[in-house]
Amino acid sequence: MSTALPKSGIVASAEERRREMDDCYAYMSKLWNERVNAEPTGDLISMLAHDPATRGMSPMEYFGNVMLLTVGGNDTTRNTMTGSVYALSKNPDQYAKLMADPSLLPSMVSETIRWQTPLSHMKRRATRDVEFRGQQIKKDDTVVMWYVSGNRDDEVIERPNDYIIDRPRPRQHISFGFGVHRCVGNRLAELQLQIVWEEIMKRFPEINVVAEPKRVRSNFVKGYESMRVVIPRRY
Repeated sequence: MSTALPKSGIVASAEERRREMDDCYAYMSKLWNERVNAEPTGDLISMLAHDPATRGMSPMEYFGNVMLLTVGGNDTTRNTMTGSVYALSKNPDQYAKLMADPSLLPSMVSETIRWQTPLSHMKRRATRDVEFRGQQIKKDDTVVMWYVSGNRDDEVIERPNDYIIDRPRPRQHISFGFGVHRCVGNRLAELQLQIVWEEIMKRFPEINVVAEPKRVRSNFVKGYESMRVVIPRRY
């Protein structure tokens, strides 16, 4: 919902999106109030409410963190799951390679995350003046980093538009960001995708995409609204 645009098929207008976000804010505020007034437990909201480093957050800082984790763990991983089905269907030689050698699964997951690039870009603010490739960037300038472009950079990645599940150094991509902003859930995302495909490979020798997918209406989330597939047979 936080990444949905008006007329996306999810919300019809900016006003509807605002109402949905207000409802979400009210619900998350209710959870915080319940957890902060109860004994600590192992769930995320309770840990935030009781940890000395986070219990003093303002309501909007808390909500911003919750939404960041929600988008980071939802839009990204599920769209990469769909992207992996799409990529392997469009590259049957790579699916055959994977089925013949399941040890390539971690490499396939990393290649999919690069090839799919679930979030197209991210904004940062420069902390100092710098010159980069002849471009002057001043302190406090807004800089947009296009992950989707960097992951197809032919100066760094050989045949970047091709989907190759056994390419060297498959984790050399920027879908998770870099440095202090690197995604805290990157290993969890890789593990989720690996487990999904471990289970798929036990059941389905092939999954065929029968029509081009319908993409989400967004310049931020590089995702799928729907994708039709046929599973001819199963084990």
